[in-house]
Amino acid sequence: MPDLTHGDDEAAVNALRSAVMRLSRRLKHQRVDESLSPTEMSVLGTLARCGTATPGELARKEHVQPPSMTRIVALLESKGLVKLEPHPEDRRQKVVTQTERAEAMLEESRRKRNAFLASLVEGLDEDEWEALRAAAPVLEKLAHL
Repeated sequence: MPDLTHGDDEAAVNALRSAVMRLSRRLKHQRVDESLSPTEMSVLGTLARCGTATPGELARKEHVQPPSMTRIVALLESKGLVKLEPHPEDRRQKVVTQTERAEAMLEESRRKRNAFLASLVEGLDEDEWEALRAAAPVLEKLAHL
């Protein structure tokens, strides 16, 4: 467990935060469809990972207010990237599902971002690459805490 009162741990956390934020910004610029906001892309990514979801479930997963998610879903639906269908158990609700067009766009986006990361990795030496490979599961865990 890090001791954030200790200089080395505090510096490591600060460096990690800074590096993750800079890399995240650079990755966000590697978009396939410039008309979609990062939030809209995130919602599509959540649907790709989780399958169908109600707007309320999406709002919780994306950490936004339900009225905001309702607007986001409406925008995505108008662009043909999601479809709304009746909830199988509660007819008062709708479920959101991504379309084939959204799946294809997400796949192209992943390819573009992976190629960008691969080009960065080419600048690492073997030890740095091994350290990054070992850190990937830990970073994944942090992203989902």
